[in-house]
Amino acid sequence: MKQAIRCFPIALAALLSSCVVGPKYERPPAPVPAAFKEPPPEGWKEAQPNEGQLRGKWWEIFNDPDLNALEEQVSISNQNVLAAEAQFREAKDLIRIAHASLYPTATAGVSTTMSQAPFLLGGTAGKSFSNRVTSYETTGGLSWTADIWGSIRRSVRQDVALAQASDAQLENARLAYQSDLAADYFELHGIDGDIDLLTRTVKEYEDYLTLTESRMHAGVASGSDVAQAQTQLEQAKVALVDLGVARAQTEHAIAVLIGKPPAEFSVPPKVLTGGPPRIPVGVPSGLLERRPDVAANERQMAAALEQVGITQAAFYPNLTLSANGGFESLITSPLAWGSRLFSLGSSLTETVYDAGKRHAAVNQAKAAFDATVANYRQTVLSAFQQVEDSLAALRVLEQEAAEQDAYVSAANKTLDLTTLQYKAGTTDYLTVITSQTAAFTAERGAVDLRTRRLQSSVLLIQALGGGWDASQLPTRQQLMSPATAAAGGGRPAQGS
Repeated sequence: MKQAIRCFPIALAALLSSCVVGPKYERPPAPVPAAFKEPPPEGWKEAQPNEGQLRGKWWEIFNDPDLNALEEQVSISNQNVLAAEAQFREAKDLIRIAHASLYPTATAGVSTTMSQAPFLLGGTAGKSFSNRVTSYETTGGLSWTADIWGSIRRSVRQDVALAQASDAQLENARLAYQSDLAADYFELHGIDGDIDLLTRTVKEYEDYLTLTESRMHAGVASGSDVAQAQTQLEQAKVALVDLGVARAQTEHAIAVLIGKPPAEFSVPPKVLTGGPPRIPVGVPSGLLERRPDVAANERQMAAALEQVGITQAAFYPNLTLSANGGFESLITSPLAWGSRLFSLGSSLTETVYDAGKRHAAVNQAKAAFDATVANYRQTVLSAFQQVEDSLAALRVLEQEAAEQDAYVSAANKTLDLTTLQYKAGTTDYLTVITSQTAAFTAERGAVDLRTRRLQSSVLLIQALGGGWDASQLPTRQQLMSPATAAAGGGRPAQGS
């Protein structure tokens, strides 16, 4: 016992002089340009850090109450977002599991034993009696592995980094489905614009058919003109009916995004008006902090480096302290100090030969870290590509919209003139049909172009991170707090 007690000061001294072996994490550099290659559309300006950045409910920039109401349902009803949120809660519990290894493990137990042995009473041959004894034992124990080389602490830090990565992945999923919803919403109402245009076109073609039939009855038009007008009308009707398929499928997609069966959901028709809003772009360096997928990859790098330290700690000895004690007595006697039992012990173990297993584990962990670095840098490159693509699309589509408006104006003017010439008998109906087709194509192009511009603005917002910032990642204290663990997060969800 005295020798065991002497072990405790030695163990305490070893603990106080403990150190964490392995590399220290520093974020590896990533390729960041000084400025975006693609200039923003005319009239936009590059926002400086924290100047006019998107915040919280980014979809409100479109000033559409119907869109706002739908977006609010993504975080609470989208099943993919809820799955990501559950994975985040799972990652937080893993931190608490790893952190528990820093503390002793205590056990307690109570046992009862009944034994019986036969014996012969002297002088009474042939007769045997039983001697029955019942004993009770109450025990408790403590066992603790000292984290001298920081392996457990690194495991905790690793799980913290992985939980932060899971939180960033949750935000990335939420942003992705919110963006999908906005894109589908504009697609749906873009189809409504096409339906509205085709409905008006069918009415106009019916008027042209009536005009042509009147001219035929008056002897100034042929049956061929009537047949051509009838064909043009029927073609427009077919196109109008066909749009119902695309609208229904897009509406069903929106229903699933907000967690509802398509049979229980519908969106009233609405024609889009106006162009996309001006979106603050910010400087390129800020993109690393504003993209949740970039933040997730960065946290995965930190976790991978902690694994390197964990594998390196395996080269050093492990110190384990243990203590056990209790009482044991017979049923005929109460528990007393004299019936106590105890043991104290310590062990120091070191692997002296493993055929290179630990060296291979360290090399494997380093290779895994290098892979996360490459993934991080690739994600950064992809992020800049997506911003550049969206900026280019918005800039070019804005120029195209101006040209499209001129196209619509010229096509309608041509149709008006051709109609007057047909009524005057100076041109045939084939010329009218050609002008009708050109006018319809121009107007439908304008409707579709408005939809594309709005969807491109959604893609730009998504590429910029949707107003999220890495400062919103939960801290270690928040992740380990039982209160926030029960609530399912260390800070409010984006947009709340």
